[in-house]
Amino acid sequence: MTQPDARLALACLDLTSLNVADTEADIAALCGRAQSPFGPVAAVCVWPRLAAFARAQLPASIAVAAVANFPHGHADVEAAIQDTLQIVAAGAQEVDVVLPYRSLMAGDEQAVSALLTVVRRACPGMVLKVILETGELKTPALTERACQLSLDAGADFLKTSTGKTPVSATLAAARVMLGAIAANPAARHRVGFKAAGGIRTVAEATAYLALAQELLGAHALTPQRFRIGASSLLDDIEAVLSGRLAVTATKSGTY
Repeated sequence: MTQPDARLALACLDLTSLNVADTEADIAALCGRAQSPFGPVAAVCVWPRLAAFARAQLPASIAVAAVANFPHGHADVEAAIQDTLQIVAAGAQEVDVVLPYRSLMAGDEQAVSALLTVVRRACPGMVLKVILETGELKTPALTERACQLSLDAGADFLKTSTGKTPVSATLAAARVMLGAIAANPAARHRVGFKAAGGIRTVAEATAYLALAQELLGAHALTPQRFRIGASSLLDDIEAVLSGRLAVTATKSGTY
């Protein structure tokens, strides 16, 4: 754990609040924290209904992301489109959409591709992160297939989790996802990776940064290619950067 690691984690952080009862006051506080004394985060991630408010609270240098088809990951194309159009209308820059993972588990790849394709078309020019929900997919084979379908549909990022299931980001799932990006000629120099859910310390974040460097190269360690979706992580980042050393532990994780 070093200060450079903490600074990189801060620059790549999607500061997130996705509680059902979130209010404008909650998001105003979140946006204040996003402009930390040590520098800005990459993005603030909120519900579609709060995306326009978040955009109004932030400088242009901090992106606004909002979630679609969240957190359930149903195969309801119309609902996903409505979420996406609301995000576009709010002036946000990024859409985090949940892949219909239950459809994939049931063998209905067509439903997965249909939803991802229409969402991609509904937000042209915006960053599209596809949430695979790897803790529910459970196996490397299903995660790999989710990656391929997402890349085929035009994803800009592959994201591990919603953070709303018992198992969120793990290094095992991250390795599969980063490997899928690296193995795809059209994706290896363009598509990013986002670890989300349960990452609370700089040491944990550093493990994902190291894995991304191993599989995609050091040039991928930028906010354009790497993100961490977390809220409590900012506390540890600030503790490290201020010289107040927090107790940290690296999380390995398995399927």
